[in-house]
Amino acid sequence: MLTEPPERPRPFGRTDAARLVLAGILILLALGSGVILDLSQRSPALTTGSIAPAAVRAPRDATIPNDVETRAAAVAAAAAVEPQYDFSPVGASLKAAAQILALKTELAPVDAVFAATLTATARAAALQDVLPSLPTNDRVILVALLPDRWTVVEQAAASALSQAEQVEIRVTDPTSQVTLATQYVPASLGLNADEKQLAVALAAPMIVTNSAYSAALTAQAKTKAASTVVPVKDLVQAGQVLVDQGHVVTEADMVRIRYFGLDVPHVDWGRSGAWILIASLATVLLLAWLWRFRPDYWQRGRTLVLVGAVFVVAVLLEKVPGGRTWLPFIVPTAAAGILLTLLLDAGMATVVLALLAVLAGMANDQSLEIAAYIFLGGFAGMLAIGRGDRAHPFLVSGLAVAVADLGVVGTFGLLGAHDPTAMLQLAAAAVGCALLVAVIALGSFALLGNLFGILTPPQLLELANPSQPVLRRLLTETPGTYHHSLMVGNLAERAANAIGADPLLTRVAAYYHDVGKMANPLAFIENQGGGENIHDELEPEVSATILRQHVSDGMDIAAKAGLPKPLIGFIPQHHGTAVMGYVYGKARDTAAAPFGGLTTPQGQAAADAVDKNAYRHGGPKPQSREAALIMLADGVEASVRSLTNREESTIRAMVKRIVAERLDDGQLDDCDLTIRDLEHIQEAFVGQLVAMYHQRIAYPQSKVVELEARQERSQAGQEEEVPK
Repeated sequence: MLTEPPERPRPFGRTDAARLVLAGILILLALGSGVILDLSQRSPALTTGSIAPAAVRAPRDATIPNDVETRAAAVAAAAAVEPQYDFSPVGASLKAAAQILALKTELAPVDAVFAATLTATARAAALQDVLPSLPTNDRVILVALLPDRWTVVEQAAASALSQAEQVEIRVTDPTSQVTLATQYVPASLGLNADEKQLAVALAAPMIVTNSAYSAALTAQAKTKAASTVVPVKDLVQAGQVLVDQGHVVTEADMVRIRYFGLDVPHVDWGRSGAWILIASLATVLLLAWLWRFRPDYWQRGRTLVLVGAVFVVAVLLEKVPGGRTWLPFIVPTAAAGILLTLLLDAGMATVVLALLAVLAGMANDQSLEIAAYIFLGGFAGMLAIGRGDRAHPFLVSGLAVAVADLGVVGTFGLLGAHDPTAMLQLAAAAVGCALLVAVIALGSFALLGNLFGILTPPQLLELANPSQPVLRRLLTETPGTYHHSLMVGNLAERAANAIGADPLLTRVAAYYHDVGKMANPLAFIENQGGGENIHDELEPEVSATILRQHVSDGMDIAAKAGLPKPLIGFIPQHHGTAVMGYVYGKARDTAAAPFGGLTTPQGQAAADAVDKNAYRHGGPKPQSREAALIMLADGVEASVRSLTNREESTIRAMVKRIVAERLDDGQLDDCDLTIRDLEHIQEAFVGQLVAMYHQRIAYPQSKVVELEARQERSQAGQEEEVPK
C-alpha cells in the first residue's frame, strides 16, 4: 500500500555521526581558510593628515575619552573669558576718600570767598580768579550763586564724586566723567538745573579710574574656565566607520584609532575566533537540517559535496572583499540560491541562503544591509527562476535579483546609511551583481548537473532528441519497442503534469526504459511483427529468465552509451518486483496440465504450488513518483494495446485494473504517491489513451483496400488447399 514520507527521521546512527564529522570537518576547513584573511589583515599605518586607503571600523562598542576634542573645548572656553580687572570695593572706597579730599582742597579758595563778608561785586570779582579750569558758562553760574547755595552745591559735588568712585571705572570704559557725575548728583538736595550743572562741573574732573586690566587675574579666569569643561567622550558602536575610505585622517580620528590599537600593525585574533565560531555553528546547523529534512541528500555523498561546495564558495566570495565599501555588493552570491533551487530544491536553497546571509553579514563588519541584500536578492532570484530549461528564465531571475537588491540599497539609503554618491555606486553594483548572477547561473547550471550526476532540463532535452545514438538504435533495431516507449512517454508525461511531478524527466526516462530489449529484440512481442512468439516453445522458467534479462541488459547498454546514472536508475524500477503475468500464468497451466488443468482440484493445487516469486522482476520498486508513473504507464500501454474493444469504458476498466494490481502487489510502497495522485493518474491515462485510439471516419478508399486484402487472403488459402 501507499505510504507517506516519515515525519521524523530515523535514529541518528554511527554512520550518520561519521558522515557529520567528515562533512563538518571538510566544510570547516574550507571556511576556515577565511581566517587567513583575518590573520593577514593588518591595520594601515595611519597618521594625522594621511588618507585612509580603506574604511576603518570599530571592532567593538566603546566609550572613548577624546582628549583632542576636550582640549579644543577647553581652549574655546578660555578664549571666551573676558579680560579681568583689579577693581575692588575697598580700593574704590579709598580712592573715593582721596578724591573727595582733593576736591575739598581744590574748592577751598571758593569756600574762603563765600565765607568772607564781601559785597556782591567784590565776591564776583574774587570768584573770577578761583578754579581756573572751570568752564566760562559754569563760572557764570558760580558767580551768580548765593553763599547759602554754595554749600549745597559743594555737598552735591562731593556726594556725586563719592558715589561715582564706588563703582568700577575701567580705563577702557567709554563712559565719560560728566555722565558719571550727572548720574550720581543727589536729587534730595533740591538743586536747580544751573546748580546741578555746576556740581557736575566741579565733581567730573575729580573722577578717576579705579580698575585696571590684570593679566594675572585674566590668566586665572581662563584657567578656571578651562578646568570646568566636561571631558568629551565618544560613544562608538561596533562596526561604526571611524574614518571612511579616501578621507583625510584628523587628529580626532586618530584618538579613536589609537584607542582600539588600529594604528599599530597586529593580528585580530578575536575576529578570527569569532569567524571560526559562527562558521562552525552554521556548518552544524546546515548538516543537521540535511539529516532531518533531506535524508535522501544526506545519504548521497555527491549531493553533500555539491551543497558544501556551493556554500563554501559563496561564503568565501563574500569574505574576500569584506569591509570594503561597495565590493561586497557586486559579489554574485544570489547564484547559489538559484543553482540549488534548480539542482536540488527551493527548501535547500532557502536554508543555504539564510546561513550565507548571516556569515556574509559577519564577514562585512556585522552589516545588516549585506545580510538583507544577499538573502532577499537570492530569494527573489529563486522565486523567478522557474524550471531553468531555457535562457529566458535566467534573465528574468537576474532582473528579480536586481529589483530586490535595489530595494535593499534604497531602504538603507532612506535610513541615512548612504549619501547620494554612495547610493549611485551601490545601485550600479546591484545591477552589475544581477547580471553576473544570471550569467554564472546559466553557465554553470548544466556543468554542475553533469559533474554531480544531477539531471538538468537542458541535458534532458538533449537526451530526448531522436537523433541520440541510443534512440536511433532503438528505432532501427526494435521499432516496436521504440513506438511503445514513445507511447509510454506520452502517457507518463501527461500523468506527471496531473500530479505535479517532473514531466520532462518522466518522458525522457520512459524513452530509455526498455533499451535492454535491443540485446534480444525478437524475445518481445512488439518486435515480432506478427510472427511466431518464441516463448510459445520455451519453458516458463526460461522465458522468465529472458524477460528478466532485458533489465540488466538495458542498464549495461545505457552505461556503455554514457547515459546519466539517474536516468539509468529508472530502468530496473520500471518493472519493480512485479510478477511477469503471462509467463507465471503459463507456468501455472503447465503445472496443472497433468492433473486435468485448472478446473480440477488437483490441477489447481499444482498450479498454486508454483513459486510466484520465481517469476518476479529483480527490482527495486519505484523509488520516486516519476519511476512509478513509468511503471504504471508501461503496464497500461501494453494492456490497452492488447484490447480489441478500445471504447472509453473498456480503457477505463483496464487502467483501473492495472493500477489496482500494482497497488495490491506493493509496487508503490517506496514512492510518495497518494490515493488522490492515483486518481489523477488514472484520469490522465484514460484521457490520453482515448485520444490515441479515437474512432476515425471510414474513408471509401479504406473499404476498397480492406476488400482487396480479404480477396488476397482468400485466394492464398485456396492455393494452399490444392496440394493437400
